Amino acid sequence: MIKIKQAVIVEGKYDKITLDNIIDTLIITTNGFSVFKDTEKRNLIRTLALRDGIVVITDSDSAGNMIRSHIKQICPEGKIINVYIPKIKGKEKRKEKPSKEGFLGLEGMSQDIILKALERSGVTAENREEKTEKITKTDLFLLGLSGCENSSDLRKRLSRHLDIPDGFSANAFLDLINTLYKRDDFLKKVELWLQEADKS
Repeated sequence: MIKIKQAVIVEGKYDKITLDNIIDTLIITTNGFSVFKDTEKRNLIRTLALRDGIVVITDSDSAGNMIRSHIKQICPEGKIINVYIPKIKGKEKRKEKPSKEGFLGLEGMSQDIILKALERSGVTAENREEKTEKITKTDLFLLGLSGCENSSDLRKRLSRHLDIPDGFSANAFLDLINTLYKRDDFLKKVELWLQEADKS
């Protein structure tokens, strides 16, 4: 498994599952064409592209190219690395029949093929030591954002306040905020938000 600093954008949950076994970073799904209308997801992708850059890996078909093009439009000033998987005829194991164009999607690619595609595009493992202190599961628990009865609702409300997509599990939420915030900055933001919420 390789660790990279950029977030990775893929089309669907099966693509994410495939990459989870290969790369260690935040992986965001566009949910197909849903990203065209999902303002929160678009804003998140734009933020990530401006911060550390993003890696875009879509299927090598017309739908994948449309999604790739759309991401470029919403991140005109962002740093985008496009990774292209080869066009290989076939179908994924979970599907009854091949896709419309008959090519394997990202989820059907072998680990070796994906690693070569990443390398060709200049995506390499991060070797530098992580100097920033990470937000931890304990931090979330102490803030009531995980492990409590209303944690899910609290995460949703905080996500709306921070203008990031909601509905993440506690672990996925932790990955997201560690990508977007330094620990001290995040804790201050949450503390202020909780104080304002108590007053209202």
